[in-house]
Amino acid sequence: MGMLVLSRQKDEVVVIILPDGRVIEITVVDIRGDKVRLGTNAPKDIAVHRKEVYERIQCEKREAAKAEEDRKNREAHESPPPQEPSS
Repeated sequence: MGMLVLSRQKDEVVVIILPDGRVIEITVVDIRGDKVRLGTNAPKDIAVHRKEVYERIQCEKREAAKAEEDRKNREAHESPPPQEPSS
């Protein structure tokens, strides 16, 4: 995956067209010194996160999946409860 580098000024927009034709717009809202504020306009089913937030979400998902796998493994190795003899 390559990086496309674009120059934008305040109030200018970058448009991303998804394969299904839907559009994501990223607007330069403000520039103050070395800080750039971006606004996003995306379909509601498209998650938009700062990278550090996205990475934390992915880490939490991996940890939850591992915990679930560990729980299933423990259950699989537990002895079944003794059955009462039938009369």
